[in-house]
Amino acid sequence: MKKKYPDNIVYDEETGKFNASILPYGTNVGAPAIRLDDNSVWKNQSAVKVNHQLRAKFEELKEEYLKLIEEYKWNDLVYNAKFGFEPVTGQIYHLYVGKDGGLFLSLIEPEYWKKMKCIGSFRLDSDRKWNKL
Repeated sequence: MKKKYPDNIVYDEETGKFNASILPYGTNVGAPAIRLDDNSVWKNQSAVKVNHQLRAKFEELKEEYLKLIEEYKWNDLVYNAKFGFEPVTGQIYHLYVGKDGGLFLSLIEPEYWKKMKCIGSFRLDSDRKWNKL
């Protein structure tokens, strides 16, 4: 017949030892009750904060993406325009609509060439990117 111990949770039959000292919780009737903390408030507040931060980061990335798309479109437009010279880095150029409807790049400023429709002014940077002014 098996020996009965007051607390079967503590006694390990395989080793024949009591292991109460290594358990992370109380094992006898007099031990404090195990109560789980209510962390639902903390979880909800943290979830709201994280969602707000992620939404803000998403909006930043979205703005950056839209700005990048706009820069790409302007660069594509200028590089596909007609010009018979090699542009100089740092110089300001002006994009016009020609009489044939095509685009061309010129050094002539819009205030000196009133008859032509100016699309915009651009500066070529050291990365060969056209920056709209």
